[in-house]
Amino acid sequence: MQSVIFLLPALCLWALFGYAFHRDRSRYRNCYLLFLALIGSVPFVLSLFGDSMGSAVLVSFIAVMVALLIVPFFLMHNGVVMIRREGRQLSHLLSLALGAAILIGEIATAAIFLRYSTADALDETFRRSGWFVAGSLVSVTVIYGSMAFLIFMIYTVFLQIIPRKRDFDYVIIHGAGLLHGDQLSRLLRDRVDKAIRVYRKDPTPPKLIPSGGRGGDETISEAEAMRRYLLEQGIPEEDILMEDASATTLENLRFSKRILDGQEGRKYTALVTSNYHVYRALRYCRRIGLQCTGIGSRVAFYYWPSALIREFIAIHTEKKHALLFILGWLVSIVLVLLALFA
Repeated sequence: MQSVIFLLPALCLWALFGYAFHRDRSRYRNCYLLFLALIGSVPFVLSLFGDSMGSAVLVSFIAVMVALLIVPFFLMHNGVVMIRREGRQLSHLLSLALGAAILIGEIATAAIFLRYSTADALDETFRRSGWFVAGSLVSVTVIYGSMAFLIFMIYTVFLQIIPRKRDFDYVIIHGAGLLHGDQLSRLLRDRVDKAIRVYRKDPTPPKLIPSGGRGGDETISEAEAMRRYLLEQGIPEEDILMEDASATTLENLRFSKRILDGQEGRKYTALVTSNYHVYRALRYCRRIGLQCTGIGSRVAFYYWPSALIREFIAIHTEKKHALLFILGWLVSIVLVLLALFA
C-alpha cells in the first residue's frame, strides 16, 4: 500500500513530462520536468525495499555524498587533460573552472554548516559577520548553478538514449572545422560516420545533406569534404545533396531547410551532430520551423564535459533563459538569507 501511495505522484510527473516531451523535445522546461519525474520516483523506488527502506536511504545518501566529493576533482582532472590534448584556449578551461568553483562551494558549505552547528544559532554577531554572509552567497550560488547544469546534463543524455524511428527521408549532417584545409577532423568524421550508419540501417535509404561552408583557412567547403568522404564510403552520389553556403549552426539548418523545401514527397528528417550539441540544434530547428529528430555522434570522453558546459552557457545567453536563470538565483539567495536571518 505504501508503494502505491508513492507511485501515483511519480506517474503523474512522468505523464506530465511525457506530454511536454511529445509536443516539443526542444523546450527547456523539459529539462526540469524530467528532473522532477526522476526525483518524484525516488520515494517509490525506496519504498520497494520494504523493511530495509531505512538502509536503502542511508546507502543512497552516502552514495550522493561520495559523488559530490568526487565530482570537482574529476572535473579539474578532466580540465587538465583537455588542456594537454586540445591546447589552452578559453573554452578548454571550462571543465577545470567548473570543478574549482564546485570545490570552493563545497568547502564554503561545509565550513558554514560546521560553524553553524557548533555555535549558538541565535548569535547575531556570528550570523551577521561578513565572512558568514559571503560564504552563504558563494555556497548558494555554486549549488544553484551546479544543480541547473546537472538538470541540463540529464536531459541532454536522455535525448541520446531514447528509442527513435529509423525510416528517415533526409539526414542533415552538421559541419565542423576541417584539418589542413580539406580533411575531416575527428569530430566531423564521427558525425559523418554516424550519418552513414543511420543511412545503412534505414529500410529506405535517405538523402544525406552534408552542411557547411568554406572557412577562411579552408581550401574547400566542409560540405564538399564530407561529400568526398561519403563517396569513399560507398554512398551513391545521387543520395547526396550538398549545402555549402552556411557558416553557423543556425545557417546549417536554415539553408538545409531550403533544400528540403525544394524537394517533393515526405520529408521525415533527422539531423546528425555531436551528442552534446543535439539539444541546442533542436532549439534552432524549432526557431526556423524545421521538424526533425536529433541524433548524436560520439565524442571523446575527455572532450564531452567542456563541450557540454559550452552548450549550457550558450543556452543561457539567450535573453529569456538568462533572465529566468538570474531570477531563480535571486529567489534562492533571498530564501536562504531569510532562513539565516529570520
